[in-house]
Amino acid sequence: MLDVMVSGGSASGRAALVLGLACAGHAAIAQETGVAQAAKASVHAHVPALKEVVVSGSRSEQDKDELPITMEVKDRKAIEAEQIRDIRDVARDMPNVSVKRSPTRNTLAQVAEGRDGNAGFNVRGLDGNRVLLLVDGMRTPLSYTFGGNSFGRDYFDLGLVERVELVKGPAASLYGSDGLAGVVNMITREPASMLKDGASFGGTASLGYSSDDAGTTAGVALAGKATDTVQWLVAANVNNASAMSNMGRNDVANGDRTVPNPQTDKTESVMGKLVFQPRAGSKHSITAEHVAKRSDVDVMTARAKPPILASTVIGLKTAITQQRDRLTFESRERVDTAFADSVQGALSYQASKSQDYSYEDRNTTADRIRDLSYEEKAWQFGLRAEKLLPQVGVGSHKLSYGVDGVSTQIESMLTGVTPAPGDSLPVKRFPDTRESSSAVYVHDEWLVGDWTITPGIRFDSYSLKAEQAGFQSTATSLSGNAVSPKLGALYRANADWSMYGSYAAGFKAPNAFQVNNFFENALQGYKTIPNPDLKPERSQNFELGLRGRLGHVDLDVAVFESRYTDLIEDRKQVSATGVTPRVFQSVNINRAQISGFEIKGNWMLGTVGSGIVSTQWAYGQSRGTNSDTGAPINSIDPAKLNLGLKYSSAAWDARLSATHYAAKSASDVDNTDPGVAANQFVTPEAVTLDLSGQWRVRKGLRLNAAINNLTDQKVWRWSDVRGLDKSASFVDLYTQSGRNAQVTVVAEF
Repeated sequence: MLDVMVSGGSASGRAALVLGLACAGHAAIAQETGVAQAAKASVHAHVPALKEVVVSGSRSEQDKDELPITMEVKDRKAIEAEQIRDIRDVARDMPNVSVKRSPTRNTLAQVAEGRDGNAGFNVRGLDGNRVLLLVDGMRTPLSYTFGGNSFGRDYFDLGLVERVELVKGPAASLYGSDGLAGVVNMITREPASMLKDGASFGGTASLGYSSDDAGTTAGVALAGKATDTVQWLVAANVNNASAMSNMGRNDVANGDRTVPNPQTDKTESVMGKLVFQPRAGSKHSITAEHVAKRSDVDVMTARAKPPILASTVIGLKTAITQQRDRLTFESRERVDTAFADSVQGALSYQASKSQDYSYEDRNTTADRIRDLSYEEKAWQFGLRAEKLLPQVGVGSHKLSYGVDGVSTQIESMLTGVTPAPGDSLPVKRFPDTRESSSAVYVHDEWLVGDWTITPGIRFDSYSLKAEQAGFQSTATSLSGNAVSPKLGALYRANADWSMYGSYAAGFKAPNAFQVNNFFENALQGYKTIPNPDLKPERSQNFELGLRGRLGHVDLDVAVFESRYTDLIEDRKQVSATGVTPRVFQSVNINRAQISGFEIKGNWMLGTVGSGIVSTQWAYGQSRGTNSDTGAPINSIDPAKLNLGLKYSSAAWDARLSATHYAAKSASDVDNTDPGVAANQFVTPEAVTLDLSGQWRVRKGLRLNAAINNLTDQKVWRWSDVRGLDKSASFVDLYTQSGRNAQVTVVAEF
């Protein structure tokens, strides 16, 4: 049985209240009067029932409700209406999902806190490179942190994205390594979505402003039909912003500062797409994408307080750039043979580069410069076939099978001037490395009456080949194999209700940094050493779910349990206490278990005037335990509850949303983890209110506006404050924005 652990009577009580309201609503509406029936008919007239088609859950187009997994989706309509600007906004109302964003606060000798911006997704308690990030099914760069340098994983511009699909739980049977906790797929815009009613030309243009970071955004997307079989798209966006505001008030230029450091951010992106559809069932496309980001920060928090000594830091400025360029060819062809009805393939090349440059001004001793570059150049290919077998024994089968491959060249170099005593520059923290993998897989969708059973299996072979040239230690390589099975079942009880259960295995192969990380400072008595014996991290996930589609009420409930083995802990001290030098190494050490539940839904309450009133809710809670020590897992966020009340009419929408952030209990923190402080600050309970709406001024012209945190509440998020000592004078530096506004104008033509 699934061991779903619930903490805090108030949090679980809220979840029970939401579920109770939904069930009560169903019972009440089941006995509605003739007036209510008329109202419901009016509601249905305004909001037709449309299937939500996704591709990430099975790697082919499918109704999301027919999949025995939990998925979250943000389509283009939601991205616009909710004014989603980055991956942090994507996760805003998703249960058991968050994105870390800490303020920049560091010196060259400290951990690179906040330098990674929107660091990446946390899904059901695991984050970092354990969540696989894709663009159009193609892998994007990993995150990397060492000492005072760090890179996050926000290589995206949401202005180029048609839909964000998030698969919760391991997806190794579909995608191979890295999707230990989940998969996030950014699906880019298509010409067809802008060429409506047979039009040969169309597009959108948008202008936006957000007061929380003084950000301005401008974007345009144009699409056209060159011939009956050829379509094209060009899109470009520019965003300029400052540091994200907070609730701090201490505007001093030293470590006590709680006001954000001065910062300027700029994002520029452009994408072109050419689509050729010579006949029914045939589609070939070429996509070229470029995304470039830059952040410049005057790190006032790094400046020392008096007395001013010779080596005192009196200034630190950083410039962090990220760039990703991609060229992808995708093809789908209907072949109608004995072995396949259709075949689809993809070939993609992606070049990514990040650079973290820091200039540290010291009083009279020599100034210091650190310049770290990190590059990934990746080739990825896939070939997949699908075959429908209408009647084989009992029921019908839809088979899919194929091969995947990826080869990535990874390089990193740290240069600069004035190395730390006992250190040297330039230096490679790990050797240039080629990471490669290849896989074969087969999946089945077996339809038997009201049941759909979906078994699948994938075999991966991976290798990590390190180059000795230019590396100051012995470079080691490794290789291995992994088998990833899955089994899902979905039962349709009737037209309104369905239930599902699933089992899925996942794995994450060690990366170049974990295997060969090396650093030595003999003067200060410590070093990190490679580990050629690392094993892949593995997971097993069990999930049960319930879906209700009642016309007036949509309800989704899921409970899950994930078990992890051989989790890798980076830079663990492996030498005995008191022994010099202290030796650190990435090692397989942890077994863990994470369980929890999620509930979300929408209830159409009826009509008021010419519009519809509805309420939405989403609640998620997870609890995790280190199975080796019994200690809690620190990467798990406290429970989060979203409640919304919405009014929709032909001309305008308005929504009032409340978000409750549960407190992080001190008893739910493992203080032996080096990732937290010995006297760790824990986030208090908080509730925020947001008011948003859309005015459809005329056909093709929309105004979106929002006032967030209406009551100006002081809020911290757990993922941002891990490692923060509660006695620190700068705790308020980590607060979220107070009351702020957003506005976007969108023209469609």
